[in-house]
Amino acid sequence: MEARYQVLKQEVEGLRELRQIAGKAQADIATALNIKQPSVSKIESQADMYLSTLRSYVEAIGGKLELTVKLPARPMLTIHHLGDVTGSASKSTVARRARG
Repeated sequence: MEARYQVLKQEVEGLRELRQIAGKAQADIATALNIKQPSVSKIESQADMYLSTLRSYVEAIGGKLELTVKLPARPMLTIHHLGDVTGSASKSTVARRARG
């Protein structure tokens, strides 16, 4: 029971809660991503987004995005590069995706 509690305690509902746990305001994220605060609000409310947008958001709150895959009867796998081997998406790419 204690192990399950620890897992539940480490789960968050969404980006807004994640940002709050990191102690950041939407304005902080907007500045880091070079976008306006309403665009941060839009990102936080999106149900579907590019991984590059999610990665940039997580990095803006001081975190690192790790993508893992669970396959039946296999150990957990971590994907290190997903198409973008050069690193994070540019801030202008994030800004364009947040607007449209």
